[in-house]
Amino acid sequence: MTNRKAQSAPRLTDRIALGARRARARRHGPETFLHDIAIGEVKERIELVNRRFTSTAVVTPFPELWAPHFPGARVTTDGPTLDLEPGAHDLVVHAMALHWADDPVGQLVQARRALKPDGLFLGVLPGGRTLAELRATLAEWEVATLGGLSPRVAPMTDIRDAGQLLQRAGFALPVADSVVQTVAYGSLRGLIRDLRHMGETNVLAARHRQPLPRGFWTAAEDIYRRHFADPDGRLVAIFEMLFLAGWCPHESQQKPLRPGAAAHRLADALGTTEYGPDDAQRTATEDNREGTS
Repeated sequence: MTNRKAQSAPRLTDRIALGARRARARRHGPETFLHDIAIGEVKERIELVNRRFTSTAVVTPFPELWAPHFPGARVTTDGPTLDLEPGAHDLVVHAMALHWADDPVGQLVQARRALKPDGLFLGVLPGGRTLAELRATLAEWEVATLGGLSPRVAPMTDIRDAGQLLQRAGFALPVADSVVQTVAYGSLRGLIRDLRHMGETNVLAARHRQPLPRGFWTAAEDIYRRHFADPDGRLVAIFEMLFLAGWCPHESQQKPLRPGAAAHRLADALGTTEYGPDDAQRTATEDNREGTS
């Protein structure tokens, strides 16, 4: 039954093409600035946890970038099945790969199963604001030139959905936050060159596979510059990185109170008046009326 479900799941990523793009990035010397930021942020979050981790696992497509920062860690790739032993680790880091997973919840479930009870999961991946400018530019060019749209930039999750992924995967005390990095480029080719050197160009399974038509670069850069240039004429690109944290459930962890179980009213603590449903409806009606008079 499990195999049939896996075969019927929608395929987001061309894994063969993804492996080839990552290999090309390594040959050219990967562009690492996003990984550098991610590593620094992950290490800072680890330091904020009042605990010494002794059995770490790191899931990453670029072990040469991450392994030196986690000596002695078990380092494995981000394939559909993670090569991690169940219950063997007190810290699992999933590094800059979850956005290419066909089954991100499945990846998170595997990471949770690899944790000991009360073990910590930390994940980092590009967020929904990443390359929004490039996405809009390509959409405008494609509609004007080809009369339709095709998948050209991988879909990215937003911060709320990321937190829900942690909950669906069974993590306790889930937290998601983000860091935004804005980069300015002299040309559209410069941005694409960085994406190639990151191994992050289009490998969507449903991507348009025909060569780009003549004149693409000039037309696309004109659109990009018209909408997303800074005062100095450079092309602005936003990279949002989401950081996920969750704990493998354990009986010692804090539990939310049952509804109605609080010993004190929040309104008393805040020194405010508590309204019931009828009061809230009446207040909203009065506010609307005042706004239209």
